[in-house]
Amino acid sequence: MTSRYESGLAKMNELAPGAADSMMDTFRDVCPDLAKYTVEYPFGDVLQRDVLQRDGLDFRTRELATIAALTAMGNCQPQLKGHISGALNVGCTQREITEVILQMSVYAGFPAAINGMTAAKEVFDALVDKA
Repeated sequence: MTSRYESGLAKMNELAPGAADSMMDTFRDVCPDLAKYTVEYPFGDVLQRDVLQRDGLDFRTRELATIAALTAMGNCQPQLKGHISGALNVGCTQREITEVILQMSVYAGFPAAINGMTAAKEVFDALVDKA
């Protein structure tokens, strides 16, 4: 394993423990390189910038930006739910997440914001059910 993969794996597990292993299992028979590249580039390179650059964005801010982007895209519910859950794991509040999604109603439209808020509600409800 490369150092990019190892650092990406650690960062991904900070967001969602076991996510990289799950992704590797999912794509092992179809395209294991997709899982490897997902660990290496976004998590091993881009998301490490908060560690490598003192004046870069912290992980919380990067997760809120990711939630905004996935909400605006409007068709990424599985990834959006994963990043909402991950944002909670790295210290974002439910209120911060819902505010970001609400703001996307201005820039991406109401359907995208409604889909995003529905995804957030599902994640938040699952947390209550676990408690």
